[in-house]
Amino acid sequence: MKKQKVTAFDIVLLVFMVGVVVVTLYPFLNILAISLNDATDTTRGGLHIYPREFTWANYSQIFGGNDRLLSAFGMSVLRTVVGTITGILASTMLAYTLSRRDFVFNNLFSFILVITMFISGGLIPEFLLIRELGLMNNFLVYILPLLLNAFNVIVIRSFMDNIPMALTESAKIDGANDFTIFWKIVIPLSLPVIATVSLFLAVGQWNNWFDTYLYARGNANLSTLQFELMKILDNTQLSSGDITSGNAEYVAGQTNPQSIQMAITIIATVPILMVYPFLQRYFVTGLTLGAVKS
Repeated sequence: MKKQKVTAFDIVLLVFMVGVVVVTLYPFLNILAISLNDATDTTRGGLHIYPREFTWANYSQIFGGNDRLLSAFGMSVLRTVVGTITGILASTMLAYTLSRRDFVFNNLFSFILVITMFISGGLIPEFLLIRELGLMNNFLVYILPLLLNAFNVIVIRSFMDNIPMALTESAKIDGANDFTIFWKIVIPLSLPVIATVSLFLAVGQWNNWFDTYLYARGNANLSTLQFELMKILDNTQLSSGDITSGNAEYVAGQTNPQSIQMAITIIATVPILMVYPFLQRYFVTGLTLGAVKS
């Protein structure tokens, strides 16, 4: 078999792609290096992709100084799993209904759905509504307000619009009802877009801390990892302000605000990075297959 000749273009392309990889990975590697570096040494600057003086002290400071982090981590996992499952169920069912050409109110409900992407009731009406519904300091406050997202429904509907009508019609002829068609035909064929939207939902649930701050501060059992990390971050920023104004000094061997911030970033990012590779192969497929009408 004849070897393919390496051209100048191939070399230039290889160098360019290596540069892209370096530029893409450098910020994350830099954050990781700072989070694993000695706090006193970090103040000297000049850290790049590996720690000069390796230490776990920054992570020990975070986990050792907050007994709630473990339970908060469990709550974050719980809300992410439950919120993603319920969100994908609600979104797929609504998307399937709107994708049916024989649905009489298709245009009306589609219009109402799209309007929500441009017009919002605002934070105060939302707060008052959740309070009146009795969701304050309730686990359901993490689930119900985020149950449906117009963008996710539209993405799923666009994908389902490309499923041949002949499949559902033949299933009806064989005696299948809408529920059977939805679970046995539409859902299996829509796995790429379901995986894509599941990633959107999981990332949103995992990263959300503001709803805990607004609606669940009164119940310590509902505190999430992101909320606890945000409180630690606020404390480090206050410490940073004291240091800048000369009211405090760094002590050798202790952590500093920058080290804590970088360690928090790693803690918040790694769980999602562990999930993403399993869904990545569906990601592009799920977004592009429903984008073009056949």
